[in-house]
Amino acid sequence: MTKQLSHTRVAAIVTDGFEQSELFETKKSLEAAGATVDVISLEAGDVRGWSHGKWGKSVSNAKAIADVSAADYDALLLPGGVMSPDKLRMHGPVVAFVREMWEAKKPIAAICHGPWTLIEAGAVDGRRVTSWPSLRTDLINAGANWVDEEVVADQGLVTSRKPDDIPAFTGKMIEEFAEGVHRARK
Repeated sequence: MTKQLSHTRVAAIVTDGFEQSELFETKKSLEAAGATVDVISLEAGDVRGWSHGKWGKSVSNAKAIADVSAADYDALLLPGGVMSPDKLRMHGPVVAFVREMWEAKKPIAAICHGPWTLIEAGAVDGRRVTSWPSLRTDLINAGANWVDEEVVADQGLVTSRKPDDIPAFTGKMIEEFAEGVHRARK
């Protein structure tokens, strides 16, 4: 695989209860493409994943959202799971970080329940997106055009529905992250 993301810094924002496969598998693919991926959470330290209805693996040495700046990153990854995105969307500094990435027209990838934080950041109005089915109404009410497809890309915003979609999601995410800033995005 070429290292098409060799100069790309990616922020992956999660907190306890993130869907384990949606972080670890996508992070592995991004790193294989040459990206540097920093896991960011509400506080520095360990963050616990969720896998098949129970606590899974943890990420060590996550950075605290208070200690990072959106200006330092080229792209954003928002893994799902129910617990993590539900907490993240209610945390002002996380929402501000996501909004800043969106307003800078940097590429963003969100899977499963990850788009909840995009709603709070005002990043889905007028966008074509997908997600876990239970977010359909939330996304439509926020102005998105929701579709049931394994992966959707709309001017640097990549979304997918669930862990089964990870292969398509990572392929499209790497492509969009390699394109960089999407200046035409409104």
